[in-house]
Amino acid sequence: MIVTNTETIAGYRIHEIKGLVQGNTVRAKHAGRDIMAGLKNLVGGELKGYTELLTESRRQATERMMSQAEQLGANAVVNVRFTTSAVTAGAAELYAYGTAVVAEPGA
Repeated sequence: MIVTNTETIAGYRIHEIKGLVQGNTVRAKHAGRDIMAGLKNLVGGELKGYTELLTESRRQATERMMSQAEQLGANAVVNVRFTTSAVTAGAAELYAYGTAVVAEPGA
């Protein structure tokens, strides 16, 4: 599965558009991460617990989007975008979406 944030795929021709595909996940913060983040706010620096949480969320949302594309018979997803939103206090959604296509080698 080819996944790109551009509208085209270099060296490929988009043969068929299958439609919008999406994947999302909602994650809650871990109490231990909150405590460590609070301490880190005092001295500054990267909040590694949150970085890991977002990395896992992005991977899961992308996998779900790709799975939906496969169900439609696509072999690529173009124009992929990510967005986040707060769902409730302590929980956030990461949403991935793009256009599922059938792409063939050749310009």
